[in-house]
Amino acid sequence: MLASLVRAKKTLHSRRVAVCAGRGNMARDYVAHNPRTGKAISRRGPVADVDIRGMLPVDGMWMRIPVHEILPLARGASDGLQIPRSQGGGFARRVDALHALHRVMQSQIEDAHGVLLDALDDDESDNRVAALGVLPAFALKRHDGLLQCLSDRLLDEDPRVEKAARDCLLKVAPVFPSGCEEILRRELRDQQQDRRANAFEALRRTAAGWPEAGCLHLDELIREEDRDLRRRGSKILRTIASNAGATGWDLIGWSLEDEDAIVRRNASNTLITLANNEPAIATIFIEGAMLDEDDGVRKSVIRALKKLDMQNPRVNKMVIDGARSRDYNLRKACIEHLSIIMSGGALRDAASELLKQETRSDLQKKLRALSRDVEMEGTEDEKNRFLAPLERVDPPSDEIDAPRSGDSYTKGEHDKQQSGRPHSEDRA
Repeated sequence: MLASLVRAKKTLHSRRVAVCAGRGNMARDYVAHNPRTGKAISRRGPVADVDIRGMLPVDGMWMRIPVHEILPLARGASDGLQIPRSQGGGFARRVDALHALHRVMQSQIEDAHGVLLDALDDDESDNRVAALGVLPAFALKRHDGLLQCLSDRLLDEDPRVEKAARDCLLKVAPVFPSGCEEILRRELRDQQQDRRANAFEALRRTAAGWPEAGCLHLDELIREEDRDLRRRGSKILRTIASNAGATGWDLIGWSLEDEDAIVRRNASNTLITLANNEPAIATIFIEGAMLDEDDGVRKSVIRALKKLDMQNPRVNKMVIDGARSRDYNLRKACIEHLSIIMSGGALRDAASELLKQETRSDLQKKLRALSRDVEMEGTEDEKNRFLAPLERVDPPSDEIDAPRSGDSYTKGEHDKQQSGRPHSEDRA
């Protein structure tokens, strides 16, 4: 049975290679496949959105070489090429021509591909470094054999070549995920920490564009006995949280149950993203993570809890249970949410019950305020807030100017006060 599965996998692989070769050499014809099923894996967007500027070598003399001079110089047919002043001037060498191989005419792609393969195995380390610099850009036109050479150069004895190969992997892996699958699988488990770190960065970039490809590696990493592999892999869960679907949710759920607190903490950082995009899934994870012993996990739970719908009955129960938690921060956050999920007598009863077992003075003060019926037990000012305002009643217009009862002054005196001038009798 096992032998038949191996033969089937090899057959699928050979068919994929044949199909890719028959369709053409452009990156848009590259199709990433699931190595287990042979089916094409989906991508966040089309390969055509690759920014070619990020795949190009560092700016240099290669940009000035005339197109018809690139191949002869890259083969080493001459020691160098003098660039005319009209084209910028300078002196180009073979390494510059290797950097320019992706600029050759379409009819020269086949010959340029052969030159690049030879340069990747050249005895001169400078030529190998130059070939690795142009490999990402050239692979967009034709990638046959280039990824295998990249795998070999990652094991190169020259530190400069090895460093160039690592940089090349960071550019190539997000564009050709299945082509770099075995390379990543090996590099992720390398004992050299700098190589391992570089591979995980390449995996993070790959997972951002190809969530399913990222999940394939993470599915293996979170099962490793090496704790460092699980920790590094769990950091990438945030990258796939919103795009990987049910497969990504499974990975997050398993990581939240890991024996290592750092793994669980990294996985809990996905809860806010899930709460915004998949609140039902987030509610399930938060409910279990509320009981976690790690303080970092509970902090993530508190932040994610605020994003959930407080009118959801399941969320209501979580808040009430969290108000009894031994963790002060979680307990405080849930007590602050009590007035959102309850009101009236239910709120006062719940607060009174929680007050019986609360030991922190600030939370006791908060619960007392929630348990008190302000309308009946509050101060005079607090009670007045619940009184309905009286409606305004305007007096009749004929009573506005009439003298008030009990006034001792006469009409003349009233007029004198109104005008501010002495009466005529007073002047006499």
